[in-house]
Amino acid sequence: MGKKTVGVKKRLAKALKQNRRAPVWITVKTKRSVFGSPKRRHWRSSRLKV
Repeated sequence: MGKKTVGVKKRLAKALKQNRRAPVWITVKTKRSVFGSPKRRHWRSSRLKV
C-alpha cells in the first residue's frame, strides 16, 4: 500500500465499506425481502476500476 496514492486508497476504502452485508434491522423491517446488498462484490470474481 505504500506505493498507492491517497486518492486510490480512499476509493479502495469506500469500496471496502460498500462490500458489507445489509444491516439486520433492514432485513427484519422488510420481512426478509431485502437480505443481501446489491453492491456486494467478491474480490476474485469482479475487479475494481480504481
